[in-house]
Amino acid sequence: MSTRRPKKGLSLIIIIAAIAALPLALVGCGSAPPSQRPAKPVARAEGSFKLGILGPFSGPSESTGSEYKGAVTMAFEAIDWRIGEYMIEPVWIDSQSDPEAAVEAYETAIVEDGIQAAILNWHSSVAVDCMDVAADYQIPHIFPYGATEAVNETFQTDPERYSYWMNKGWPTPAKLTKAYVQAVEDAIAEGLWRPEQKTLAICAENTDWGRSFGEAIKEQLEAEGWTTVAEEYCRLEEVDFYATLNKFKAQDVALVAATSTSMPQFTAFINQADEVGLESLIIADGLGWAGEWYKMTGASSNGVIDQIPGWATDEGRAFAEAFEERCGAPPSPSAAGLAYDGTNMFIQIAQQALEEHGELSSETVYTWAKENLQTGEWAYTDGIVMERYQYTPETLPDPVVGKGYYLFPVRQYVDGEGEIIYPPEWAERALETGP
Repeated sequence: MSTRRPKKGLSLIIIIAAIAALPLALVGCGSAPPSQRPAKPVARAEGSFKLGILGPFSGPSESTGSEYKGAVTMAFEAIDWRIGEYMIEPVWIDSQSDPEAAVEAYETAIVEDGIQAAILNWHSSVAVDCMDVAADYQIPHIFPYGATEAVNETFQTDPERYSYWMNKGWPTPAKLTKAYVQAVEDAIAEGLWRPEQKTLAICAENTDWGRSFGEAIKEQLEAEGWTTVAEEYCRLEEVDFYATLNKFKAQDVALVAATSTSMPQFTAFINQADEVGLESLIIADGLGWAGEWYKMTGASSNGVIDQIPGWATDEGRAFAEAFEERCGAPPSPSAAGLAYDGTNMFIQIAQQALEEHGELSSETVYTWAKENLQTGEWAYTDGIVMERYQYTPETLPDPVVGKGYYLFPVRQYVDGEGEIIYPPEWAERALETGP
């Protein structure tokens, strides 16, 4: 666990420049010198509530940040940016996909901008470091994504202290990678795929997320008789994979399990795999996290498998259409869709906190969520991606995973469409392999 505290030098304060148009403009400006930094959050206007939105609004995962902004804005515009008599004032906190920058920006949003609660977050490494900031300042943070086991382990060291990191919008990788393993094993058992040898290569970003994914799927596949012949972890900025992919090709790797939260990186990996003629079955976990993934990969993505939820309801499809019309690009269920659900989860929590306690504040949001969300007494059931977001003392900070709760189907991409191959009761087609 990192206990790194932010430097007291330059800070990045993210403010919103326009709400009515997307993409929203972000303006960065320097913070006050340390000697002028207030000891307490700045005063707030009567009847206002300042909400921090943590996301990668610049850097290698900027496309995800753009989807966050669109989804959050659409959710709050539906209620005119008001909860009861309180006007919601957004404070956009740019993590820059960098834990140190995220911690500094997060603390600035608390101390200088006066946020009273926060929502969302993308990277696991950012989550691990920002948990201490939320705990130190007692800021309830709702629906941050960061999935790594390190978040859970930190949470369990002191559940009372870290209860301000109130839940996760994404469970640990091991709870989801099992579906890939079962999909592959089922295909072999049914004779749909006959690899000469069960050889595995891992290629992932060198972050908490990437290592959590790699270690989880490696352990699960090795338990099924697979042999790991290569394991590569790379910087988020890396976009040249020719040497790695040619090595996988020379080793005649049957299965490649890859993940990245950076779309430039992931699409480069997929395109270059096609260029070098790699014939491995590729698990590309998270390729579909950006709405424009197919525009960036084209036919090179044909045949890869991914875990991506879909727009299974009329409400989800309506959101996707409205988002694309407004933002000029299709949304991903995993980025914009889950962010929309997480934002609306916060809205319902805040509405009920206000109704029960008579005011909207850090304390009332935290108290209501602790007594209802974290105990499992209440679940968010109006989502457009998952049927039910439920948390229990046994699963915290993760959601309950399973059919009817939180579950990603495994899809295989063909010409930009991802058809479900697992679980069997949802399957739209069988796994296909080969050139």
